[in-house]
Amino acid sequence: MSNRLVLVLLSALMLLGSCTRKLLPGRKPAATVPMPEAIKAANVDFRFLAAKGKAQFGDQGGNINVRIRKDSVIWISASLVGIEGGRIYITRDSVQVLDKLHKEYYAGDFAYLSQRLNVPVNFETIQALLLGNYLAPLSAGVQPTVATEGPMQRVSYEQAGLLVQQLVNLERGRIQQLQVQAPANQNKLTVDYSDFRALERNPLQFAFNTLVQVQQGQTPPTTVTITYRSVDVDKERLQFPFSVPKGYARKK
Repeated sequence: MSNRLVLVLLSALMLLGSCTRKLLPGRKPAATVPMPEAIKAANVDFRFLAAKGKAQFGDQGGNINVRIRKDSVIWISASLVGIEGGRIYITRDSVQVLDKLHKEYYAGDFAYLSQRLNVPVNFETIQALLLGNYLAPLSAGVQPTVATEGPMQRVSYEQAGLLVQQLVNLERGRIQQLQVQAPANQNKLTVDYSDFRALERNPLQFAFNTLVQVQQGQTPPTTVTITYRSVDVDKERLQFPFSVPKGYARKK
């Protein structure tokens, strides 16, 4: 179950990943587009981030351990009753997945996640979703529309056939909701961030609760809730262990 939970968390990136649909195969994503001054969102800045908590998928749940070296490595582990079932190691140009339940592994590039999710996925979208950071357009030519709605700021833009909307809480300067819609097929991704708390080594507040809902057409939405019990920023230099045990079969 726990390895399935990890893959479900990544499946929430399905619509986000489709923003990269126009990139040529094998081409690296463009540099991050700077945030316009009119947008009042603040992103968590760090070198190393470690978060531990629980992830709930339907009536199934498990422990989740996330480690990030900013703009470089994302490491995710999921376990149940102290037994690790899955581990994922992501860099800017590679993806490695270890399925301990079935003694299988995958090592390759983002084509693996693109195949699993039916659309391309890149490093930036995964990192932004996990951190609750502002998700910038891939192209500097795309200009977001910014509107103030009471205590919130709504930032919207269209790209690659998608409508991306982000709600910024003006009091704390953090993204409170991210929504990506694909009008052509009625798919929709909604991510709600809540339970914001100050971090020990960072002045910015971090969302300790993340609710992810993926709606595909007319089917019932898939919901994943991540509740962190601890989030540490730059407390120590983190390790990102990943090795394939002997006897594991490589998936193609």
